Parts: sequence; C-alpha cells; structure tokens
Amino acid sequence: MWRYREVLPPVSDADIVTLGEGITPLLPSRVQPNLYIKDESKNPTRSFKSRGMAAAVTMAKKLGARSLGAPTAGNAGAALSAYGARAGLPVFVAMPRDTPRSIVDECLSYGAQVELVAGVITDAAKRVAQYLGETGGFDLSTLKEPYRVEGKKIMGYELLEDLGRLPDVILYPTGGGTGLIGMWKAFDEMQRLGWIGAERPRMYSVQSAGCAPIVRAFEQGLDHAPEWESPHTEAWGLRVPRAIGDRLMLRALRESRGGAIAVDESAIEPAAAELRSREGIDAGPEAGAALAALRKLKERGEIRDTELVVLFNTGANKYRGL
Repeated sequence: MWRYREVLPPVSDADIVTLGEGITPLLPSRVQPNLYIKDESKNPTRSFKSRGMAAAVTMAKKLGARSLGAPTAGNAGAALSAYGARAGLPVFVAMPRDTPRSIVDECLSYGAQVELVAGVITDAAKRVAQYLGETGGFDLSTLKEPYRVEGKKIMGYELLEDLGRLPDVILYPTGGGTGLIGMWKAFDEMQRLGWIGAERPRMYSVQSAGCAPIVRAFEQGLDHAPEWESPHTEAWGLRVPRAIGDRLMLRALRESRGGAIAVDESAIEPAAAELRSREGIDAGPEAGAALAALRKLKERGEIRDTELVVLFNTGANKYRGL
C-alpha cells in the first residue's frame, strides 16, 4: 500500500507500521464475463481492514498515542490488534457478545484486550468511548479519525493501475462504509492529478435485508440514514445499524448515479459458497451479498452484460474457523 505514499499522509520510512498490506489481486471471473473480483482476503489480516488500520496506527503512533481502541463487528478488531502489536501499542477491542468465536480468538492471539458487550456494534462503540475516556487511549473507531479512509482509498488507485481505466460499476458490501468513501475520495484525487477525467464508476452499496440503513435512506431520498431497528445478519461486517459516514456514502452513491441494494439473508451464504467453489476465492459472506446483488441488478436491467464490473471480496471466510 505504501507504494502510493505520495498520496498518503506524510511519514518517514521509520514511521510506517506495515505488515505488507495492499496490492491485492484483481481476478477476472471464470464464470461471468466482464466481472472482476478484488480479493481483499489476501491482506495480512485477511480483510480490507488491514489497509485502514495500517494508515491509522501509523499516524496514531507518530502523533504520540500510547494505546489504541475500537469497536468491531468482525475484521476491524483483528486488524487493529495485529497492527497494534506491530507498533508495540496496547489495544482494547469491544465487540458484541454473539461475535463469532474465531474473531474473538484472533484478536486475543495478537495480545489485545477484548471485551464482549450486550447488543451490537453501536453498543460496543459506547464501551470503547467509556474505556478510553478512563484510560486516555486513542479512539480508532470508524471515521472518528481521518486516516483509516486514507488507507482504504488506495483500493481505488489500485483499480486504475490494474485495469488501465476505472470500471463501469463497483459493488461494495457496506457496513461502516469507509472503503466506499475512501475510493470516492481517490477518484477526485486522481482527476486532480490528471490521471482520469470526470468519469466515475457507478457505486452500489450492498447490504443485507436484515440490516440495511443505507439502502432504506437511499430509497427514501434522505441525506442521512436513521439507525436500523433490531439488526440481524450472519454477514457480520454488514451488521452496522448506524454508520457515522452515512451522509458521505449517500452523496457518493447519488453523485455516481449508482444506488443501494439489499439482498435476502438466505441468498448470502450460497452466493459466497459459489465464489469459493467456482472461483477459488476465499470469500466471506459480505462478498456473497455482493454477488447476489449483482444478479438482482442485472435482472432489473441496471447493469448490462457488456459493462465492466468490480465486486469486492472485503474479507476471508473467517466466521466458521476456516
């Protein structure tokens, strides 16, 4: 990722906290024409969260943080735990009690302090704020600091390098939404650099019907997304009932002439299993949601077979201990 350091926050070589994140494969589908899969499971902690945490932990350490904390619905906690260990900084992670044990164990294996809380990720966020308020640690929650977006925006730069152009459509599984926000920022930067013109991919936010605050807000024409009541989905990365970056996401979706789509919970795991068995990709359930969304959008005629589509596999299939 730090190959793109000229467009990242200014740091010296000695400052950078890295585990080798970024430059993940962009794989053509062997099943569907004009479909590419950006496989973020090849990052060091097996998800795109490695990118954001590499940038955030780097800057937190450089600016004097002595300990770090964040809530998680899954992969963010594992990434923070690993990069905190690499930086030599203590980490506190709070997560819902029903988070898969494999995620809990992964955080513990990196030496993080883990606390399970009743409720969902928004409840975990309250506990993190309380804990850090008492201990003086630094909060790396989604969009509580500016650098996780900076790390994730590099996915947009990599698409241009891999394809020699931007895709027509991006399908992005959306929880907190920093990846979507980051890529939209990257496209503006690339235009200012003179690398692209005014063209942009149509961005689609993909969520589960059991937790779809961005989809509901998009369909209702709102500029913010009210909290989703009683969220439920086995795609843990999508179980974010209230996203801090809702306004930025909704603006990007509309300006790109894209959209937001929810898929039935029952369709998610079969689609993820198909990516694993037919494409050989270590696909998490979030990618399964994106594949199910692609089919729905094609059925509606919103995506044509001739258009170049990039689907993001945001993380590996960790949830069953694989």
